[in-house]
Amino acid sequence: MSIDTDIYDLSTVMTAQELINDLIPPLKSGDTVSKALGWMDGFRLSQLAWVENNRYMGIVTEDMLFELQDPQAKISSVEPELADVFVYGNQHFFDVFKVADAAGLRIVAVLNEQNEFEGVISVKDTISVLAKTFATQSPGGILVLSMDYYDYSLTHISRLIEENDAKILSAHVENDPYNPKKIKLTLKLNIIDLTRVLATLERFDYRVIAKFDDAPTFNLEQERLDLLFKYLDL
Repeated sequence: MSIDTDIYDLSTVMTAQELINDLIPPLKSGDTVSKALGWMDGFRLSQLAWVENNRYMGIVTEDMLFELQDPQAKISSVEPELADVFVYGNQHFFDVFKVADAAGLRIVAVLNEQNEFEGVISVKDTISVLAKTFATQSPGGILVLSMDYYDYSLTHISRLIEENDAKILSAHVENDPYNPKKIKLTLKLNIIDLTRVLATLERFDYRVIAKFDDAPTFNLEQERLDLLFKYLDL
């Protein structure tokens, strides 16, 4: 998915190009297994990109290298995978996360419009940006609403919330896995006491199915984020 520059100011939109980690090197066919494993250990990665003459060849994994059982074997001895899985530099960082999740990648290659290799993005970096985007580290309460899809109007909900001297820091919409006609809307607000907002939303027949409005909840939220990093071994 590309960004329409007629609608968006690229200076305010996080793109894949901005997330490239210049410290993570690509492999070349002449590199040895030992060298590749050393890089993987140093960067705490189990995958590296293979590049020849600015052409992205695919992903080389730690398991591939161990199967060779020869530290001096060349990278050319392995068959890279996922050569058709990458993002372009002008894509939104959400696309990076989507591609990584679908292919089970820890890194995602970034190409330019000429299909030349630009660098790689680590999933860890993407998750960090995602966390900041959804304001997980900002103080405030969280509300989860359930509603029919045709009843969804963020403009109306925002107006009701702002009438109570509160603002929405972030919003996330997802389909209800148990009812295809409904959605769940998760809102992060800039206030902790949600009493007045709840009363207003319920007065307008919005169904709030969960709320998190005390300090321990936010510690738990950060703890869950930390556990995600540990799960990804990043």
